[in-house]
Amino acid sequence: MGWYKSLVLPVVRWIDAETAHGLAICALKNNLVPRDDDALDATPILETEVFGRKFANPVGLAAGFDKNAEVPNQALSHGFGFVEIGSVTPEPQPGNPKPRLFRLYSDRAVINRMGFNNEGAAVVAERLRKRARKGILGANLGKNKYSEDAAADYVKGVAALGPYADYLVVNVSSPNTPGLRALQGRAPLEKLLTSVLSARDSHAKGVPVLLKVAPDLTEEDKADIAAVVLKLKLDGMIVSNTTIDRPVGLNSYDQDEKGGLSGPPLMEPSTKVLADFYRLTEGKIPLIGVGGIASGKDAYEKILNGASLVQLYSALVYHGLELVTDIKEDLARRLRKDGFANVADAVGAAYPEISGRSAPVDEARAAKAAVTAKAEPAQAEVAKAAPAAKTAAKKPAAKPAAAKSKAAPKAAPKSEPKAGPKSGPAE
Repeated sequence: MGWYKSLVLPVVRWIDAETAHGLAICALKNNLVPRDDDALDATPILETEVFGRKFANPVGLAAGFDKNAEVPNQALSHGFGFVEIGSVTPEPQPGNPKPRLFRLYSDRAVINRMGFNNEGAAVVAERLRKRARKGILGANLGKNKYSEDAAADYVKGVAALGPYADYLVVNVSSPNTPGLRALQGRAPLEKLLTSVLSARDSHAKGVPVLLKVAPDLTEEDKADIAAVVLKLKLDGMIVSNTTIDRPVGLNSYDQDEKGGLSGPPLMEPSTKVLADFYRLTEGKIPLIGVGGIASGKDAYEKILNGASLVQLYSALVYHGLELVTDIKEDLARRLRKDGFANVADAVGAAYPEISGRSAPVDEARAAKAAVTAKAEPAQAEVAKAAPAAKTAAKKPAAKPAAAKSKAAPKAAPKSEPKAGPKSGPAE
């Protein structure tokens, strides 16, 4: 067990979640967070190039952690291949009323309804201007809560932050800003992205523009979004943000709080949406896989399903920044074990008909199984139990057992961090 889990987590769990987050930012700002000795060691198998940028490794820090660009370089020093700041709105705003951040300890998950609280584009831009530019930094853009012209807000964000970013993200996926997700519709999305791309060409020529989408999309939504992205030749997509869904099996006190859910319960649904977009875009658009990553295995699953890069945030609450090195080491080991010379060679390997790459049979099957809806789960078990039920009429438990096994796949999320207890005291 690392220093974070043994010394910090037992204390942090008794501190308000948002206060604890503020303390983490302060600790990083003052270089008080211990760093693994090998955090910045080069690992050639993990080096990759995506949308014209060279990444030391594909593991990034998702938006939401460093909203105001206070500690991007400090985060990079802990081994991330890239960091994403924001979301940043044109004007500063306080966000939603507190409390608005909740830790679901038993599920190793988080619910937030922050509401794009940030210091505004002017302050963040000045901070980035003064920053010693090193490593890859993305800027996640949002709209102000009461803005009537969403496109104008994103254009302002491009103009302010584009000159200091290595890529820009149009975030229309947060569930905590009224009307924001409606911008994912085909017509409004195309109009919005056309304006953003035009602003990019004027203020930050050559800077890649990515779209961040929600996991709570219909099949029609996904098809429409993919069509727009392909038509406009967008540089990439981030799949996905938090979910408003509450999967069966959550076991924490605050599970019914309103807001977006992140962490292990999001791993399976977000990976399915990722694979859907990989297929819909035919592998032509680089994807960043986000949602539920807490291990090298999780990161590898995202990559096999089409992610060129991955991001995490919620897992840091329970595992600390030590997790970054652990994920990189495990990911490199899995790539070598399966015969891949480089992480880029594994992207989309679960779908060789699209990627032209192939993964070992077991890994490919596992990756597809994780994202394919099971129409009739456990049929084999039910069939096997039927004869037993006929010959053992005095065993009434046989039939209920079969029924129980049939429902089991829906009972709990698939992914869970390899470290830490599977359950804990209710919050």
